[in-house]
Amino acid sequence: MRTRWFALAVAAMFLGALGGAILAPQPAGAVSREIIELQQQVSQILQGQQDLRSAVDTNNATLRTLLQQSFDSVNQLNGQMGTLQKVVQEVQANTGSRIDTMAQQSQGLSDNVQDIQSRVGKLSQQVSDIQSLLQSIDAKVSGNGSAAPASTAPGSGASNTPGGAPGPGGSGAYSPTSGMPPISADTLYQNALRDFTSGKYDLSRQEFSDYIKNFPANDLASNAQFYLGEIYYAQNDFKDAIAAYDNVLSNYPRSFKLAASLYKKGTAELELGVKSSGTRDLREVVRRFPGSDESRRAQAKLHEIGAATSTTHSPATR
Repeated sequence: MRTRWFALAVAAMFLGALGGAILAPQPAGAVSREIIELQQQVSQILQGQQDLRSAVDTNNATLRTLLQQSFDSVNQLNGQMGTLQKVVQEVQANTGSRIDTMAQQSQGLSDNVQDIQSRVGKLSQQVSDIQSLLQSIDAKVSGNGSAAPASTAPGSGASNTPGGAPGPGGSGAYSPTSGMPPISADTLYQNALRDFTSGKYDLSRQEFSDYIKNFPANDLASNAQFYLGEIYYAQNDFKDAIAAYDNVLSNYPRSFKLAASLYKKGTAELELGVKSSGTRDLREVVRRFPGSDESRRAQAKLHEIGAATSTTHSPATR
């Protein structure tokens, strides 16, 4: 549009000059020379306009090429970012799964250590009882020349309850199926824990249930109850998992699994969408068990869901 107006203005100037030359009483040679000069000037202007248009077209083509290259680079970068994000998500998912597996294995090892400590304590007590019995027999032999019939040694493993059932706190034995040899409490617990860590959840659930049924007063009964909750949790049965964790909290006030049960109950409630209860239980973990691994995990979970962590602490109740 601007070029068109410019051409019209030049043409008007040319016509004005031509008209002036015709009307003015000038010599014919001078008029002819001015017309020639005007024609040359117009030609130069038109040539400059054409050169300018060519330069503009060239610049536009160059800009279009650069813009297309920029768009291609942005699209390529977006594709690379999408691939990278997918890889990061896969790594995070694999890392989370490995952490859960390691946590289960760590719990199993911790319970094995507790079981070994308990068994060592029982063996130590039995050895002391046997030594006392031998000293008593030796004293009688030295004093009377003959030993009186010895009664069953305390803590030697013999059961005083009918049918071989375990007394309160004893290990005892039970037969899982009629016709099969009896299994001790320690063996049953170790079998259940081994099956749990290897992913045999149905078999492990049956074994832990049998342990609680037949040895309810044993030290590891609360651990068995906790692992029932862990099995339900691993199978995404969060409702039954919460019930199992509640049994630990209600029936075993001195259990070593109180903090873990309360933490896992809170996370199971979050999985069910009950955010208010889950948040309350996680805050209770922080309050009751400060400094524990479960407390740190509860704080991280509260931060993840955007909930404030209670800052009021009381001594941990174990």
